[in-house]
Amino acid sequence: MHYAEYKQAWDELTAPGAPFEIAEVDLGTHRIRAFKAAPPSVREVWLSTLPFAEREYLIYEDERITYGEAHRQVAAIANWLVAQGVQPGDRVAIAMRNYPEWLPIYWACVSMGVAVVGMNAWWTTAEMAYGLEDSRPKVIFADAERIARIAEQPGMLGGAKLAAVRTDTLPEGAIPWRDVVATGGELPAVAVDPNADACIFYTSGTTGFPKGAQLTHRGCVTNLMNMMFSAQVTSLATQRGTGVFLDPNAPVPIPVTLLTTPLFHVTANNCGAYATTAAGGKLVLMYKWDPTVALQLIAREKVTSMSGVPTMAREIITHPDFAKYDTSSLLALAGGGAQLPPDLVGKIDKAVATARPGTGYGMTETSGIITSISGDFFVDKPESCGPAMPTFETKVIDDEGNTVAPGMPGELVVKGAPVIKGYLNREKATAEAIQDGWLRTGDVARIDKDGFIFIVDRKKDMVLRGGENVYCAEVETALYRHDAIAECTVFGVPDERLGEEVGAAVVLRPGQELTGAALRAHLAPILARHKIPRYVWFLNEELPRNASGKFLKRQLRDTLKAEDAA
Repeated sequence: MHYAEYKQAWDELTAPGAPFEIAEVDLGTHRIRAFKAAPPSVREVWLSTLPFAEREYLIYEDERITYGEAHRQVAAIANWLVAQGVQPGDRVAIAMRNYPEWLPIYWACVSMGVAVVGMNAWWTTAEMAYGLEDSRPKVIFADAERIARIAEQPGMLGGAKLAAVRTDTLPEGAIPWRDVVATGGELPAVAVDPNADACIFYTSGTTGFPKGAQLTHRGCVTNLMNMMFSAQVTSLATQRGTGVFLDPNAPVPIPVTLLTTPLFHVTANNCGAYATTAAGGKLVLMYKWDPTVALQLIAREKVTSMSGVPTMAREIITHPDFAKYDTSSLLALAGGGAQLPPDLVGKIDKAVATARPGTGYGMTETSGIITSISGDFFVDKPESCGPAMPTFETKVIDDEGNTVAPGMPGELVVKGAPVIKGYLNREKATAEAIQDGWLRTGDVARIDKDGFIFIVDRKKDMVLRGGENVYCAEVETALYRHDAIAECTVFGVPDERLGEEVGAAVVLRPGQELTGAALRAHLAPILARHKIPRYVWFLNEELPRNASGKFLKRQLRDTLKAEDAA
């Protein structure tokens, strides 16, 4: 591959005076890398879309909202919030599905220096009560399902005002959505501090209550620019490497993005919605994930990119009716939120003639991506998640905090403008996760000679079998090389003698059959014997996931019985 051209393009784009020139910002306690030309806040990102007034912006079922209408709604919402006494530095919660109201509420809040609390729509009543108590918003925008949970425990409002969205039943004291957007007026003039909270997104922990990550305006804007940089450096390097150059005068296609994951997470919001909005593109929303509906929307709306968790891309290209739908508009089929299995990279590249595979590795705690990789570079290094973006410093450390030798695995730690301010009301957790600006990702990684990062596994997900580390991601990669497997996940199973044994939950593709013995025979030439799962469960239903689409390994480990394994 053209890695010399990649480095040359990188250096040119980040050089003094270039669009992505890097500067250092002094935060008082430490210094961070940031883009010199970055807008000061998310408010400027939203205002930059004013010229797109006539374009379609939000598509939901038979509803179509233009940028002009969205700007009118954003201004009305902001003025309504001011009338409720909401001021810069306050918080407003959004508790709903991916309805079209979500984004105008979000842009209204961040444009006036108010932090958005993204309430996980999957939360139970008790979890909602916890999130509201933790974040103490002044206003809550909620849909019918969330309002029903509030009704079970009305005290969770804690004095906050409730604005009702898409509900036929209006609770006592709630303000209907029509009254909110009827307020009118111009967007209030506010100077927003780059270090102010733009949003509070709760981490999807598997035990205990989640932590509210404080994403700043600087972090969110930097993440957007990191994605823009990744697209430009890849395009420039590919053109120079292949000798095939794009016409600089050709019209730039308007992006059409299918949002498949919840907007209360960075994958859909900070990556999908931000990038498409900034480009004046169209966002196609779904009530819930369904691969058949997704294919219908791709064909109907001429979707150019779909980004979700890797299992969604796999469900699209392996759909029995895939060939019946027109997917020729797709230019990118990406995966985030979890490592894209290497086998899927090539399968995406072959399945959709017009689309290239891509992925970004990141976290809520980094406001979005840390790395990004796509096209030929991803096909060449399918096990990599790409290089860290220019605003990050990176290092790989051992358990004692020492930097490991080049190319060796260890915990990845990163530092830069996108790193969160901390966890809301959690000083101890913040201090444990972030030291002198360095964020401990909790991921085991190695970095190759080209600077490309390879995520080996989640540090807490490793199986420690008889003193040997078994990386679940490595075993999952090997399992996915069997054509009969639709999805799988690997986790540790308690064992008296070895401490842990390797277990795998597997879902087969329709019409396929496989035995435990046959599966182990498939793995034998690929993996060392101690890495081959002792326990294999073949499940008839899709694997359980959390709201961000990640498999619930702990739930599987706690419910699957060893005697039922193959």
